[in-house]
Amino acid sequence: MLEEKRKRLAAKGWKSGSAADFLGLSPEEERYVELRLRLSQGVRERRQRRRLTQAELARTLRSSQSRVAKMEAGDPSVSIDLLVRSLLAMGASNRDLAKLIG
Repeated sequence: MLEEKRKRLAAKGWKSGSAADFLGLSPEEERYVELRLRLSQGVRERRQRRRLTQAELARTLRSSQSRVAKMEAGDPSVSIDLLVRSLLAMGASNRDLAKLIG
């Protein structure tokens, strides 16, 4: 946001901050959310680099296309375990996983 706009809004009583501030997340919760989002983004990027459709990845994982879409969107119903297993199924190494979460 532009600094000028931020000042105008602050003068009218508005506050700006992060999503963590808005949601009242602890530092640990914020890191957990970031981890999930990095893994979700990693699944999407690796799938696209391998030129797989969501349906093709779903078949590999014995899952559904809608589940893969939820994984890539960072849906909270998707476990971290499934995100990691998906990355491994697409050939990610331990080093690749470390880069994603590091």
